[in-house]
Amino acid sequence: MTRQRTPHLVVLTGAGISAESGLKTFRASDGLWEEHRVEDVATPEAWVRDPGLVLRFYNQRRAQVRRARPNAAHKALAELERDGFRVSIITQNIDDLHERAGSRDVLHLHGEILMARSTVDPRMCYPVHRGDIVLGDVCDKGSQLRPDVVWFGEAVPRYGDACEIVEQADLLLVVGTSLAVMPAGALLRQVPMDVDVILVDPDAERLAPPGVAKIGQPAGEGVPELVRHWQRQGRLWVPETLLE
Repeated sequence: MTRQRTPHLVVLTGAGISAESGLKTFRASDGLWEEHRVEDVATPEAWVRDPGLVLRFYNQRRAQVRRARPNAAHKALAELERDGFRVSIITQNIDDLHERAGSRDVLHLHGEILMARSTVDPRMCYPVHRGDIVLGDVCDKGSQLRPDVVWFGEAVPRYGDACEIVEQADLLLVVGTSLAVMPAGALLRQVPMDVDVILVDPDAERLAPPGVAKIGQPAGEGVPELVRHWQRQGRLWVPETLLE
């Protein structure tokens, strides 16, 4: 007897899901991220110009992440996985809230703030469970450590891995992202033609590309509602109320 394959839910999450846990996004209306210009704290040029400022900025963000707690959306996705569904998460967020909620298959497209990496060998990474990264903290090759995050203007090394995951999806759920940040926004082009896509975002009506089902709710409301549908039915599906 041929063993039936478990349907694969792939979830792409953005800043909106973390914002509901109290973590601010960099796309503030005034163009500032925590009172800093993105160009001053999140680019390779900023690191060369003032590495101390960049480290202090990310040390503060790291402290915020440690204080934050997973919200209802994070918990619902983890619960779905515990119920036997196959769930892969691709997140644009650098926090660990998906993991703390219990999700096990998480790809961080833009890196992880609770990791440090060498400035001469990106393969050399170190966990930062406590404390900060400061000037003078070096890798095993003697090079200064930096946050293990992808800055603006840098390549996204795990994009290829993310494309492979999306290509294997039986349903794609997009949560809390404008799909404006590239190359993450281009992941929708990798979805097989016969695979449905659902966008959960308060601004879903405006943001959703043609053919994408829309749930115009915050992540903490829309995701648990979907998960309850799937748990009751024991399968992944798009509710008829979302079909145009």
